[in-house]
Amino acid sequence: MFFDGCYDLWRILVVGTCGYAGLIVLLRVTGKRTLAKMNAFDFVVTIALGSILATLLLNSNVSLVEGVFAFALLCGLQYIVALGALHSQRFERLIKAEPTLVLHKGEALPAMLAKERVTKDEILSAVRERGFSELTDVGAVVLETDGSLSVLGAAHSGFATLSNVKRSPATKE
Repeated sequence: MFFDGCYDLWRILVVGTCGYAGLIVLLRVTGKRTLAKMNAFDFVVTIALGSILATLLLNSNVSLVEGVFAFALLCGLQYIVALGALHSQRFERLIKAEPTLVLHKGEALPAMLAKERVTKDEILSAVRERGFSELTDVGAVVLETDGSLSVLGAAHSGFATLSNVKRSPATKE
């Protein structure tokens, strides 16, 4: 129960080292986008890669080749999906969420907060994290596709970065 012998430890050492090296090679080949946190889909792939590595290390029924193949499959699928999104707006809309405006010109947008299930307290926390003490100093808060909140100061003369942001009908300016 506490120690079954050295074989299991050696297996973890060898398979873990080789599996880790294989994952690093695959990530270098497929590029930075494979582990990006740009949306929920990316997050799931990152978690799945970690899960595969853990299974490879601890489950002796999974061979090194099977683990590396699983890494390659996920990295390859992520690569294909990213290319598809890059070349087709329809495909991109299918797999990616749209950023959402949840505060505009210092005023929270209750309909958008409710739709996205974000509380005003979460907005206030993000505003404070960015160094603002007054909501009137905030031009916009956007719930990004990865779940983070972006805060834009009111001092900006325009909001060109909001062109792809979903907003309520009341904020169409």
